[in-house]
Amino acid sequence: MTYDLVSFDLDGTLVDTASEIAEAANLALDSHGIARRSAAEITLLIGAGTRELMLKLLARCFLDDTSLASRVHVDDVLASMDEHYAATTGSSAVPYTGCEETLARLKQSGVRLACTTNKELRHARRVLEVTRLDSYFDLVIGGDSLPQKKPHASVLRHVAERLGVPLARCAHVGDSAVDVAAARNAGVAAWAVPYGYNAGAPIEASQPARLFQSLPEIVEHVLGAAN
Repeated sequence: MTYDLVSFDLDGTLVDTASEIAEAANLALDSHGIARRSAAEITLLIGAGTRELMLKLLARCFLDDTSLASRVHVDDVLASMDEHYAATTGSSAVPYTGCEETLARLKQSGVRLACTTNKELRHARRVLEVTRLDSYFDLVIGGDSLPQKKPHASVLRHVAERLGVPLARCAHVGDSAVDVAAARNAGVAAWAVPYGYNAGAPIEASQPARLFQSLPEIVEHVLGAAN
């Protein structure tokens, strides 16, 4: 099978952003007098965008301290999260080993590249700019770019249509069950990497079509399939 388009998830797939997301979330909690949570706990909530992460985190906070419900307004905390994450975005983001090499080789070989994330588009672009990965992508789709977000079938179908590539020649790479489902729902190859977040569960349980131990392995597979 020849692949003309590879879409990549961002957080936990191309770049490790867990620490800066956790810090923004804790700063938002701090600003409303809510006790900080562990970075490990917050990392397990990454995957659906910062709004959804914060809603889940607040639900846990309210469960632990029922008095918060009477004095904390959820919308105010969400606004604080957006403000603080705008400040921390890219502050400690680190591309995973082989990330830039992988994107460079695929692009040089004529493969179209997309970054398809549930992170809000402005934050996604900032991470890509700071890590100097932005120039490799033909298209960047954030969680607020379209009416739906991953794992809805329309997201990756939109990517394929925008870049003019048949679904049968597309693959999506991610670190979570959301990414595997997004690829399957759209009818593109569902690939995964075993590191990242995925709510602490092994990605093997989602049964991706292919599991790559590292990003450079994807290059070898794509270019090998084209020969």
